Amino acid sequence: MNADYKNFIVEKCEMCLSNDSFSPDMYAKYDVKKGLRDSHGNGVVVGLTTVSQVNGTKLVNGEKIPARGTLRYRGYDIVDLTNGFIRKRFGFEEITYLLLFGELPNQEELDEFKYYLNQERRLPFTFTRDVIMKAASKDIMNSITRSVLFLASYDDRALDNSFDNVLRQCIYLISVFPMLTVYSYHAYNHYINGESMYIHKPDPSLSTAENFLRILRPDRSYTTLEATVLDLALVLHMEHGGGNNSTFTTRVTTSSGSDTYAVLAAAMSSLKGPKHGGANLKVMDMIDDIKMHVQNLDSDEELTAYLNKILDKQCFDHQGLIYGMGHAVYTESDPRAVVFKSFVEKLATEKGRVKDFELYKRIESIAPSLILSKRPNATSVSANVDFYSGLVYDMLEIPRELYTPLFATARIVGWSAHRMEELITSNKILRPAYVNMQEPKEYLPLERR
Repeated sequence: MNADYKNFIVEKCEMCLSNDSFSPDMYAKYDVKKGLRDSHGNGVVVGLTTVSQVNGTKLVNGEKIPARGTLRYRGYDIVDLTNGFIRKRFGFEEITYLLLFGELPNQEELDEFKYYLNQERRLPFTFTRDVIMKAASKDIMNSITRSVLFLASYDDRALDNSFDNVLRQCIYLISVFPMLTVYSYHAYNHYINGESMYIHKPDPSLSTAENFLRILRPDRSYTTLEATVLDLALVLHMEHGGGNNSTFTTRVTTSSGSDTYAVLAAAMSSLKGPKHGGANLKVMDMIDDIKMHVQNLDSDEELTAYLNKILDKQCFDHQGLIYGMGHAVYTESDPRAVVFKSFVEKLATEKGRVKDFELYKRIESIAPSLILSKRPNATSVSANVDFYSGLVYDMLEIPRELYTPLFATARIVGWSAHRMEELITSNKILRPAYVNMQEPKEYLPLERR
């Protein structure tokens, strides 16, 4: 950018700031729900769903008070679901069936569904070379999104929104997402980092979690515990209510009549935003910063003092946040974090990372009271699932560039369920209203301006 153009951009930015700004008081004056949230921070209800339910409060005498967090998939408590498969079988495929079709499968139905998922887990001939390996990027989310859009070119029925066709497309994309994710990373790692290229084929006899580790690692090896913890992570991140940003994007774009590939590319673009899909990366960066600046990590006093500095915007990213603590809905606990935690400890023991796990536990113990002391309106704060997921991925030797793409590999199941539900239950385009703040102006001809 030359100097003149740079000055032009700076000048026009000032014009935008002047013409697009107005007092925050206007939101209250016109009863506008900024961020689709009311004055208490509750999401504005815009639709109905049976896919999942998130709750972090209970009603007592007509008043909402903090409560143990619950997450339900199709009415089933996530704790019951995970207890039902953990240590017995991998759960990703079973819970995918539940979210897509609304019922838990029996053994025959599960075997049939796993067979079709594995049959679909293949990319078009030369797609890896012609699309994924072209224009490799460190931004793996953009690379995957590009691949999703390109896949539409290989689908003769790409624009067909009949329900059976959309279901076929969703199952296909769920099947190939691990390949799109890992192959995009290997292309980046080879062409930009100068490392060796590995393009391993998935094994149809393995689960989604096993295949992810198999095609990611040069030697294709993994332990049962590693695959079990990754499988659990995928299930816990699979769906989280219709109100999160990327799922709402899915429903908004679906309501316009757009095709499956475009809809899921839009959801990907939403998820890649750091306010949505990058939370565990911020936790990891924060932990790195703590390790760098706290001399004695075994001292609760020193750790508390530094966490206070983070909250006071004196260090780390100066945003005043302890990342991984607190949630928009959950108050006393995040059920995903509760389920995850015991397996994080097992993995830490296997990996020789118990000291790291202990640091996380101490931060989880210390942080809530510090946060509440500085936020008088808050009543309860707990660790959310992102607090531990970054540590898990690190112990699984998953590169940080893949943290958000791995989230997408799980969440595409929820997006698919919500897309189909939107197609079935609504024929209206989602169209929110905005209050216009601009006074009418008299037009002046160019020669009089």
